[in-house]
Amino acid sequence: MSKAPTQMADRRHELLEDMVKQITLALTEFEVDKDVAEQCGCAVADHFATHWGGQIITIPKDHFHRLAERDLEVFHRFTGANHAALAREFDMSVRGIYRVLARVQRRDIDTRQGRLDLLAHTDTPQRDGPETPE
Repeated sequence: MSKAPTQMADRRHELLEDMVKQITLALTEFEVDKDVAEQCGCAVADHFATHWGGQIITIPKDHFHRLAERDLEVFHRFTGANHAALAREFDMSVRGIYRVLARVQRRDIDTRQGRLDLLAHTDTPQRDGPETPE
């Protein structure tokens, strides 16, 4: 007596099949041989099933990534004096456009210079007082 597939099993299968399909499609767009691309897709799906199988995973809809794309678009279209036009075009307030521009500029500076993390863990021991010669 065999069990009928559950809705959850169907969803898992659908996820892995979609993963294989999307990886195959992406690799063939980069001119990878279709058979090789499909083998790569299957290998990645197999890895995920083996490595992550049994876990409960929630995949976000990636709202922040979409906002980042919009922010970059606003930044690239900014001419220096078109705040109001961008606000109308992107259905935002002028103040919102200023915030987006500041956020993108801050990210750009952080990326170019690297952020100084004063609380980062280091392998060197921290000393409480001035260093004394031994």
